[in-house]
Amino acid sequence: MSELPIEDYALLSDEECDQRIVAAKAALGERVVILGHHYQRDEVFKYADFAGDSLKLSRQAARSKAEYIVFCGVHFMAEVADILSRPDQVAILPDLAAGCSMADMANLAKVERAWRELSEILDPDLAVTPVTYINSAADLKAFCGRHGGIVCTSSNAGKVLEWSFSQREKVLFFPDQHLGRNTGHRMGIPLDEMVVWDFEQPLGGLTREQIEKAKIILWNGFCSVHQMFQPEHIDAFREKYPEAKVVSHPESPFEVCEKSDAVGSTEMIIKTVADSAPGTRWLIGTELNLVNRLHEQFKGEGKSCHFMSPMVCMCSTMFRIDPQHLLWVLENLVAGNVVNRITVAPEEAEQARRSLERMLEVSP
Repeated sequence: MSELPIEDYALLSDEECDQRIVAAKAALGERVVILGHHYQRDEVFKYADFAGDSLKLSRQAARSKAEYIVFCGVHFMAEVADILSRPDQVAILPDLAAGCSMADMANLAKVERAWRELSEILDPDLAVTPVTYINSAADLKAFCGRHGGIVCTSSNAGKVLEWSFSQREKVLFFPDQHLGRNTGHRMGIPLDEMVVWDFEQPLGGLTREQIEKAKIILWNGFCSVHQMFQPEHIDAFREKYPEAKVVSHPESPFEVCEKSDAVGSTEMIIKTVADSAPGTRWLIGTELNLVNRLHEQFKGEGKSCHFMSPMVCMCSTMFRIDPQHLLWVLENLVAGNVVNRITVAPEEAEQARRSLERMLEVSP
């Protein structure tokens, strides 16, 4: 059957999509698995067979019986699913426009140029371990695979950096400077030994002395959502609710994490709120959809979950995945068509897998 066009779905209401998504899932059965990232909107999240962060979801999908992995997340997540899945599995992203602004801040050309420029001062293949946050494109994971580097997540960044320093003296950490800085600081690395590489400037805008002194060279990248959180937001909240607790994602700025009672990954944030005493009030520095979901989930226990920023901000690229695109993908699968397949070239996938496997050895 010919491909069903997305234009036929664009004007459908969420209610119209609902019954048809349920029917398509039933028709496909175990042949399909739907993955829902924690930051996904509720209208899509409710259809997920597995919920979690990007690495956890990809590993769950690879262990499933499914032929088709429909990742309700963003592009780099579907790439990881393709890299880690079996050869007989197909990774699909419902909307190809669902990218990640942070991941886009570090592309292969810029990182390779930084590597060449670092070679003017030191031999990076002997002195620097490249570390890419999992929120990055497959070709950057492959770059790390080629150069003895590794991937990290927000939950294992500390263990990954320990391993990285056991290999070489310095680390080039991309694309998120905040995760690198917050993790390095918790390891006892002084702030003046963590410098920011401005990829728009020659030699990253740094002097030879700064590079020689640095333990961690931080890429000048950030998450547009977590970048919004400021220490004044915490101060104002605590003035209003002195008994409240604050938990933040390590993609948040350093000053925010320093003022927080706890800092950790999305999974850690969920567990922290879940394990807290009834009646606890939380200010949470992470994406809005997750905060709202936590508030609804735990309000029966008298817990209150507040979004840290006074401005409403969600992951706009993740928000591109809607019920209409999900239905379009599923009904095409029922009709025998694969749309929006995400594939990583075999050689690149092999090199990227190498850096992911190093991470899994360091932090299973």
